Amino acid sequence: MTTPLAPSTGRALLNKVPEVTIWFWVIKILATTVGETAADYLNDTLGFGLTNTTLVIGAVFLVVLGFQFRARRYIAPLYWATVVLISVVGTLITDNLTDNLGVPLEATTAVFAVALGLTFAGWYASERTLSIHSIVTRRREAFYWLAILFTFALGTAAGDLTAERLGAGYWLSALLFAALIGAVAASHLVFKANAVLTFWIAYVLTRPLGASLGDGFSQDKVDGGLGLGTTLTSVLFLVTIVAVVTYLAVSKRDQLPPVETDAVRQG
Repeated sequence: MTTPLAPSTGRALLNKVPEVTIWFWVIKILATTVGETAADYLNDTLGFGLTNTTLVIGAVFLVVLGFQFRARRYIAPLYWATVVLISVVGTLITDNLTDNLGVPLEATTAVFAVALGLTFAGWYASERTLSIHSIVTRRREAFYWLAILFTFALGTAAGDLTAERLGAGYWLSALLFAALIGAVAASHLVFKANAVLTFWIAYVLTRPLGASLGDGFSQDKVDGGLGLGTTLTSVLFLVTIVAVVTYLAVSKRDQLPPVETDAVRQG
C-alpha cells in the first residue's frame, strides 16, 4: 500500500528564480547601483522629494511584484524588473528612517540585520530550507522577497555607515565590499562552506558594493566621484541590465529545472 503524501500548504510551481551564475551577480550589482542612483535622481534631480519618491516607487513596485507572484515560472524581464524596483524601495526605506526620522545609521543597520535574521528564522521554521533553488510555492516566494527587501535595506544602511560615518569614501568602500565578497566566494568554492549561508552573505554585501559604485560614478569630483551625474549613471547601468536580461531571456541559460512535487511537500 502506498503511503499518501502529506498535504501541501502551497501550490506547487516551477522555479520562480534564476540559476545563480555569473550573470546573476552581474545583474544584481548593476541593479543595486541603479537602486542608489535612481533614488537620488528622483529625489534630488527631479525634485520629487523623499516622501513623494517613496510613494511613487512603492506603488510601481507593488504592481510589478503582483505580476511576479501571478507568474507560473521564472520570467527574466519580470523577475529582474522586480529586483531593480525592490532595490530602490530598500534604499528609500533606509533613507526615510535616517533623513526624515533622524534614526542613526548604526541603529538602522542593527534593526535590519535583526529583521533579516527573523525572516530567515520564520522561513526555515515554515519550510525547513532557505535554498533559492526551491522557490516553488507562493509562501516560499513571499519569504524570498521579504528577505530580499531586508537585504537591500540592510546593505544601504551598512554601506552608508561605512562610506560616510567611517570616512572610507566611495571607491575604498567598493574595494572593501568587493574583497569581502571575494572572501565569501572563496570560503564556499575552496573551503566548501555552506552554499545557502554564503549566498545570502554575498547577496547582502553586493548592495553596499553597488551603492558605492553608483555614488562613485555619479557624485561630483570634489566629493570623490567621477561626476557623471545620477541621470547618465542610471541610464548606463539600466541599458546594461536590459542587454544582459534580454540575452538571458533568449538563451534561457539561467533557468532552473522544475522541482519534484514530492520534494516540495516534504519541505
